Amino acid sequence: MGSPTSAVVTTRIDAGLNAKLDALARGVRRSKSYLAAEAIAAYVELNEWQIGEITAGIVELDSNQVLSEDQADMEYDRLLKP
Repeated sequence: MGSPTSAVVTTRIDAGLNAKLDALARGVRRSKSYLAAEAIAAYVELNEWQIGEITAGIVELDSNQVLSEDQADMEYDRLLKP
């Protein structure tokens, strides 16, 4: 037997959010389940990225790969130039 391509997740949301989700689902002609899965996927992707960047920053700090304040200011100014 192969592994399933999806899994069931049960969660509780307040009645007001549920009503908004119902309305949105009707408006975009998608199921509430589809919208919830999309929202969870976006949340997980964002937080995985954020945690990865924080972890990379900690590794840089631990290995003394840091910029002085002046170096940081120059890099910031360089990035702002068109």
